Amino acid sequence: MNFRTILVHLDRSGRSAARAALAAQWAKAHESHLVGLVPTGLHGGVVPAGTVAVGMTDYIADAASRLRLRAEAVAREFREGIQESGPLSYEVCLADGGAVDALVRHGRASDLLVLGQDGDGSDAADATARGLVPQVLVEAGRPLLIVPCVGNFNAPAKNVAVAWDGSRESAIAIHAGLPALRRAARVTLISCSHPGGADDERRLLVPEMLQFLLRHGVRASAQREVTEIDIADALLSRTAELGADLLVMGGYGHSRLRERVLGGVTRRILAQMAVPVLMVH
Repeated sequence: MNFRTILVHLDRSGRSAARAALAAQWAKAHESHLVGLVPTGLHGGVVPAGTVAVGMTDYIADAASRLRLRAEAVAREFREGIQESGPLSYEVCLADGGAVDALVRHGRASDLLVLGQDGDGSDAADATARGLVPQVLVEAGRPLLIVPCVGNFNAPAKNVAVAWDGSRESAIAIHAGLPALRRAARVTLISCSHPGGADDERRLLVPEMLQFLLRHGVRASAQREVTEIDIADALLSRTAELGADLLVMGGYGHSRLRERVLGGVTRRILAQMAVPVLMVH
């Protein structure tokens, strides 16, 4: 298994270039084909009906032209950045529709999607982009590499923290992240739980998971933490203490409704992340 195709979300935000640069480095490290996806905001090549007043056909045509030119400018900047970074197999795709729909459709033909953290300045003109990461995470069926809205991240991860709680989502995330884990110099399995929690040794099977990783060429260690604080805060704190430059974890182990009601771990991680997160639902 490898990341043969990596797709990166491109837009006119200030963080688009940072996402593209990190995606390019991952593509080079994994000998992947890189797809720069630019959602145009157009539907069927035109501005969506109902977004402008009746009778303003000239304005509609002008708006559609401006959206197309804006997408082409983003694509041009991406090409220029790739050419400066050295040889790489890549292509640019201008996809009509909103960002979420375009990323989900094209993302399913990829091995890894590179997105920005919500609030990183992604195109505010596209209303569908609000809450983009949770929607794509749940609907695309592919792992996401989520890039924080601040910080410089321009190289594949060497020190990886892996959130492990014995769940289906954690297991899927570890398997999806194997290409990145194999390239890391240090991998640490982190298990955080509250006192009296259900995450006992029989459920975690830490020795078995370490052996599983070893058979895939990943030599990892494990840390267990029983804490009174929020699990997301404990996980982020331990990730920082380790000096990790990537966190691998499962996303939305509970229903989206329950996550919203309880202020779930996934939502808190997505809001407070300080290093890239490779997340799978």
